Amino acid sequence: MTYYRRRLPHWHPENAALFITWRLHGSLPRHSEFLENPTHAEGQRFVALDRQMDRAPTGPTWLKDPKIAAVVRNTLLSGGQELGLFDLYAWVIMANHVHLLLQPHKKLAEIMCTLKSASSREANRILGRSGQPFWQPESYDRWVRDKKEFDKILAYIEWNPVSAGMVEQAQDWPWSSASERLDNVAGHGPAPRFGR
Repeated sequence: MTYYRRRLPHWHPENAALFITWRLHGSLPRHSEFLENPTHAEGQRFVALDRQMDRAPTGPTWLKDPKIAAVVRNTLLSGGQELGLFDLYAWVIMANHVHLLLQPHKKLAEIMCTLKSASSREANRILGRSGQPFWQPESYDRWVRDKKEFDKILAYIEWNPVSAGMVEQAQDWPWSSASERLDNVAGHGPAPRFGR
């Protein structure tokens, strides 16, 4: 098992599916009493922050632009299908953040570097920006313990736009695996493996 810590702890058991979230640079709220309360469990803090991010109260919302969202979508699908970095089970692109559920075939640091650098380079070109960060440097990741948790995370990801009040049905959000599953391009791979 690989472990390292930056601002957040990162545990990566070999052969375990991962739930990953990353955000646009400058989109994290500076202060939230609930999030900083040590009595709340990690999962509660994550969900509270995610709900706050869904409202996009601060920072950039470049992922609302269909051209930028398409860049991120294409990078995700390419990373899984063409580059073989991972098997992609679920994903969603929101206004200021991205959620993935994947089975890595490479180290997560390599996967994230590839996804973030490729998408940020093209997104910044579209936005007419250069020399400025696009993504927050660190991402949130959680290894998936079992099938029940896998199913719960997959539903959480694909229903994120519904929970945020953006659409009424998950498949109505154009920037998600739920939407693309109807067209059979969601990017699913073989059955996931779980770390213990």
